[in-house]
Amino acid sequence: MSEKYKTTDKDKAYFVTFTIVEWLNVMQEDNYKMIIVNSIKHCQENRGITLFAYCIMSNHVHLIIQSNGKESVSDVLRDLKKHTSKEISKRLETDDSQATQKMLAIFKNEGTRLKRIKKCKVWQDGNRPMALYSNKFIWQKLDYIHYNAVKAGIVQNPEEYMYSSARNYAELSSVLEIVMLTREWKTVK
Repeated sequence: MSEKYKTTDKDKAYFVTFTIVEWLNVMQEDNYKMIIVNSIKHCQENRGITLFAYCIMSNHVHLIIQSNGKESVSDVLRDLKKHTSKEISKRLETDDSQATQKMLAIFKNEGTRLKRIKKCKVWQDGNRPMALYSNKFIWQKLDYIHYNAVKAGIVQNPEEYMYSSARNYAELSSVLEIVMLTREWKTVK
């Protein structure tokens, strides 16, 4: 894995994005999104990841996460991507539709290009981590995550999208638990 895609500081929160190979819409259906949801839950419960925001789209995932300091965010995401890749591939293999078989063939072809991949390569390399360094940057990324489904034309309001932490921030039922970020108030003089 390239050094430019690693999270070096274990104490910082990061905005990360990971994307399906060729931007294929493999997670169009909810059962594929739930593979991601369940893997994130596992990382929260067993790997010490704190989740502040998320959006799971049909071909990519955005997160704002932080490690408990024992493991790096990069290490946890590497394992999350490896596990979800296997689960997505397994689910695709049970569907004999032409579209799913085409996706599976692409993933298998991508997997043959790398020695470290045994079967299928579902995710593009890297997570594009960005350390959250200022309040302005944090709110910019939080808004970006929450408006992702709106910009894609899936919903009109961010909190309508079930696979987004916008629901958590709107105090609605959600698929994942998060630690909510609060805006710091500064008096302007």
